[in-house]
Formats: sequence, C-alpha cells, structure tokens
Amino acid sequence: MSGAMAQANGKAARLGRSDRSAIGRWFWEIDKVLLLLVAVLISIGLIAVAAASPAAGVRYSGAGVSFPPLYYFYRQLVWILVSLPVLIGVSMLPKPTARRLSLIGALIFTFCLFLVPILGHEVNGARRWIWLGFTQFQPSEFLKPLFIVSIAWLLSLKEKDQSLPIVPLTAACTGIVAVLLMMQPNFGETIIFVSAWVLLLLLSGAPMRFLLILGATGLVAVVAAYFLYPVATQRIDGFLFSEGDNYQVVSALRTLTAGGLFGVGPGAGTRKFSLPEPHTDYIFSVIGEEFGIIACLAIAILYMTIVARVLIRLLNEEDKFIVLATAGLVCQFGMQALINMAVNVHIAPSKGMTLPFISYGGSSMIALAIGFGLLLAFSRRNPYLDRSPYVVKWSGLK
Repeated sequence: MSGAMAQANGKAARLGRSDRSAIGRWFWEIDKVLLLLVAVLISIGLIAVAAASPAAGVRYSGAGVSFPPLYYFYRQLVWILVSLPVLIGVSMLPKPTARRLSLIGALIFTFCLFLVPILGHEVNGARRWIWLGFTQFQPSEFLKPLFIVSIAWLLSLKEKDQSLPIVPLTAACTGIVAVLLMMQPNFGETIIFVSAWVLLLLLSGAPMRFLLILGATGLVAVVAAYFLYPVATQRIDGFLFSEGDNYQVVSALRTLTAGGLFGVGPGAGTRKFSLPEPHTDYIFSVIGEEFGIIACLAIAILYMTIVARVLIRLLNEEDKFIVLATAGLVCQFGMQALINMAVNVHIAPSKGMTLPFISYGGSSMIALAIGFGLLLAFSRRNPYLDRSPYVVKWSGLK
C-alpha cells in the first residue's frame, strides 16, 4: 500500500512539473519563500490591527457614532480578502504584460494626483484621498509601485540608445509627482518617490559626479522646504525642538517601551489609547506595548530578510529592467517600513506613513498587494535554468 502511494505521489509530482498552464508555471517559478514571508507579515498585521482596533474605535467614536471594539479588525479582514487575490493575480502576469500594465497604471494614477486638489477628500488637514461615493482611495499609494516600474523601464532604454535624454525625462516625471504630493501636503511620500528615483539612477550606472550634485541639490531642497514649506517646518521643529506635533512621536515611543521585552499581553495595553493613529501610523508601538520589544525586533528582521533575499537573488540577473524594477520595488517596500519604525522609536519626525502589510488601510493594503505582486512577477524564474547564486552576470553598477 505504501509503495503504491509513493508511486502515485511521484506521478503527481511529475505531472505537476510538466504542467504548462498559467497556474502550473506560476507554482514552479514563484519564489515560495518570499510568498511565505509576506503571508507571515499579513498574519501579524491582522493580529496587530485586532490589538489596536479598540483604541482606534474609542478615538473615532463620538457625535452619536460609536464603533465596536473590533470594527477595524473586521474591516481589515475584508481588505485582506480583497488584496490576496490581487497579489496572486498580479504575480501570475507575464513580465512584459506586468510592465505594460504598470506603465498604463502610472499614467492613470498620475492623472488622479492632478485631480486630488480638485476632488480630494480632506482628512486630518491633508487632502490626499479621492471620494468615490462609497469609499475613498489614495492615488499616491497606488502610484508608488507603478512609478518605480515605469522609471526602471525608462532607465533600461538608455542601454539600447545612449543618446536618449532618459535622465532628464525621469527627473521631470519625478519632479511633477513631487510637486503634486507637496500640494496635498504629503512630505513623507515625496521622500519615498524621490529616494526611489535616486536609487534607480544609482543602479542604472549614473556617473558619481551627477549623483553628488543631485545629493547637494536634495540637501538644499530640504533646507528650502524647512523655511518655505509649513508642513516640513512643523514636523522638523516638532522632532528637533519638542514643538508642534512632537507629542505624537514621544507618545509612540513611550507606548512601544511600556511592554518591556515581552509585552503586557494581547488586549491588555492601556497606553495605546493615547496614540493619535494606533491602527495605522503607530501600530508598531501598539505591538511593542502588547507583545514586547522582542516582537518588534522580529518584525524588523522579517522586513530585512525580505529585502535581503530579493537583492541577493538579483545578483545573477541579466535583464537590466528586471534588476532595476525588482530592486526599486523591494527597496521602496523596505524604506517605507524603515521610516514607519523610525518614527515610532522617535529617531525620525512624524511622516503619516503606514507599516507595510501590518497597518490598517484599504488603499494601502491593495496598493501593497499590487506592488508585491509585481515584485513576485518580475522575480519569477524557470527552475530548470542553470544559475549560480554566487556569480554576478549583470554589470550595471559602475
């Protein structure tokens, strides 16, 4: 009986590997470890939102409206059920199709950014959302991964024709997006977009002299923003001189450390009720209070593992566009996580940025599903291709 079962299993395995359907190819080509890691993140996020939901419900109840303790948990569960098919579906796209759809999507959501000042829905003093009648969405969240893929494609064209003015073109695209974001205002997202562009320039082999000039220009821009841009002034003053909204990051740090190494236990946190956005911007602090600093370190290591795994796998990638797009997507993902955690531990000013796959949010969750789906699609590999993980075949870095 056992021999027959082993023979049947072996036959099923052979049939599986020979399956050339879209699902069969996806199953054998996808990075299953990366998929598992993001599933762990989503699971942690659901637990964290459940812990933060009572505090968020209390904060937003009032004026005849009362939210049940697990209101945001149930909503997050719905967003996850919507996002998972999106992530899987995007990851199944052929690479050329994923690239083309990203370019089309980037144009659509850039146009939506132009509409935000006109049709935008204001929340907490910022106009970043467009109201659709039954829900709202944040165009910049969806634009982030599509923008990175589009810039990566443009920069990869320079390898085919050196005479193309690709760098000025990408600079113009980034500048337009940055101006539209600053008008919302959205200083944190502006930093993400500009940093992603600079990273892609570096990976594409831009001259070091140009990058140094760009760095000096960026420093001047930050100083100018401090003196001319009220939102930047408020955030930086609050962080450096304990003025303005410094209460938020100070309260976040106190909440994070209140649980010690192992936390006070699920649902037992009390400091989370003083946080302004316990289920979104400051959910990392809620995790620290209820599950401990050890849990926070484990989450940070999980993000680092995802970034490191993708970058290591790119060492033997030959296609320049794939290198630029995949590295840009995973670094944007890691950068967003790093900024959120840095704000929570009071080593960066408040940015209003969510923790990827952990913070509550519909736009954020679906946009992250699209971005990570693209990352998985571009990192798919034929398992029969002879590749050595220790040999660097692409020489884009100079």
